[in-house]
Amino acid sequence: MRILTNIFRLSQNEHSRGPTSYYIIYMQIRKATPDDFPQMLPIFREVIQGGDTYDFEETASDQDAYDYWFGKGVTSFVMEDDAAGSKILGYYKIIQNHRGRGSHVANASFMVGSAARGKGIGRKMGEDCIRQAREMGFKAIQFNFVISTNEPAMHLWKSLGFKELCRLPGAFNHKKLGYVDAVIFFMEL
Repeated sequence: MRILTNIFRLSQNEHSRGPTSYYIIYMQIRKATPDDFPQMLPIFREVIQGGDTYDFEETASDQDAYDYWFGKGVTSFVMEDDAAGSKILGYYKIIQNHRGRGSHVANASFMVGSAARGKGIGRKMGEDCIRQAREMGFKAIQFNFVISTNEPAMHLWKSLGFKELCRLPGAFNHKKLGYVDAVIFFMEL
C-alpha cells in the first residue's frame, strides 16, 4: 500500500481577493479485492455510458465488468481517498498483453470517476502502474486501444514517457463522433 498526497489549488475568478486557498487529498493505492467491486461498478457504468473511451457496450453486464477487473491473470489496484472513508476514486489493472513468448509485456487499463477527474488521479495511478509492472517483472507496457479523442489520456501517456507506436484508423465507434482512431502506446521498463 502506498500513501500519497495531492495538493490542489481551489479555483478562483478574476474578482477573487485574499490568499489563494488549497485543499489536500490523502490517497492510497492498494491491490483491489472483490469486496471493492460494489464501489468500482458505478465508475465502470459511468465510463462506459460515455461511449467515448472504452469499447464496452452500454449493455455490458455486471459479470462482464467483474471479469474484466478480476478475471484470470488480472491484478487490479484501487486509489482511495482516505479522508472520505476510503472512497474509491479510480482504479487500474495490469495483465499480460500476450501469453507465452509475449508474456513479458504488460497491458493496463484505467478508470477514474468523473468527480475525481482533473485532480491528478490518473497520473498517480499511471506512475504506480509503471512501478508495479516493473516489480512484477514485466519488461514493457503496451496500451492497445487508447482512443485518439481522449485528450487527457493521450497527453498523460505521452507525458509519462509512452511512445505512440501507431494509429488504427477508424477503429473505435465513438458514441458522438462516429469512427475515430485508436492508438497503440508502448514503454520499455
